[in-house]
Amino acid sequence: MAGKARDDPRAWLAVEETAAAFLSGSLSSRPPIILPPPLHRASLRPGNVVEIAGPSNSGKSHLLLMAAVQCILPKEWEGIYFGGLGKAVMYFDLDCRFDVLRLAQILRNHIAESCSSAHLRSGDLENDGTKDELQRSFENTLLSDCMQRFLYVRCCNSSEFIAALETLHSRSRSEILGVCIYFVMIDSIGTFYWMDRGSQSVRENKGKSLQGFTETIVQEIRRFLQLQPALVLVTKAPIYGEDTTTANDFNRGSSKYMLDDPTVLRHSRHGEERTLSSREYMPSIWQSFVTHRINLQVEEAEFSSMLESEVLSTHTSEWVQPSLKTKEKFSIVDGGVVLVQ
Repeated sequence: MAGKARDDPRAWLAVEETAAAFLSGSLSSRPPIILPPPLHRASLRPGNVVEIAGPSNSGKSHLLLMAAVQCILPKEWEGIYFGGLGKAVMYFDLDCRFDVLRLAQILRNHIAESCSSAHLRSGDLENDGTKDELQRSFENTLLSDCMQRFLYVRCCNSSEFIAALETLHSRSRSEILGVCIYFVMIDSIGTFYWMDRGSQSVRENKGKSLQGFTETIVQEIRRFLQLQPALVLVTKAPIYGEDTTTANDFNRGSSKYMLDDPTVLRHSRHGEERTLSSREYMPSIWQSFVTHRINLQVEEAEFSSMLESEVLSTHTSEWVQPSLKTKEKFSIVDGGVVLVQ
């Protein structure tokens, strides 16, 4: 009866339901989402808006691809467990740097690993030409099936982005290959901010303002979330406060003593970069819209993998909303992300 009450407002008014029962029903309708590392630490559910902030080459777009693969992969296919969600992703590419080959590479690696694990569990270790050909055909078929659940939109300005967001409402009403959009990804939300700010005076004469664009974007996403609960993942490139010193500023302001001693220069620059603080530039309506935030950084230190000839750069991640007060190190490899102990 409680389930019918949630579908029919009049039945909801007529039925007495305890707070515990209502909370249990709400949580079951929006189960927690487990994303690949380092996004796995925070408890995320459909309806959350996650902001992934970090400088260039910190791994923001790569984490989006990892999450997209988790979403479009099926939970199980032809008796093999893949652990995915089997749902669709809508990916908005605002900075025009999306790499479809990298997405396909990560997806192929996940499919191959799951297939290999399944063969090991079944004890089938034989390799011959026929089985290899069947295996490739199986993986290609699954790859094609997964890629059909990945919806890609490229936008070149705020007007195109808003128009594309409006199409989400029609897509939410019509299922894609039997599934609905479950992840909405935006890479990167601050791309058009500076363009709109530079032409603000011209746009204001036409009745459009910088604040108005952001409000419309937030409203369109909220409208979609009301129709279709989904997880929103957004990347953002930070800027640094005026009272901080970047590496370039440090080079211009270095004294002769520091320039003469490269050891002092190296350690001082490292110390300056670690104390940099990012300054929020997105309008307040966007800041209040975000429910979760994670900051990424690129570490100077590097480590060697199992292959001595391979050296991987190290990245750090830190959840600031909610504040987990822990930093994790990870590296990006061909297969995705590996945590560094």
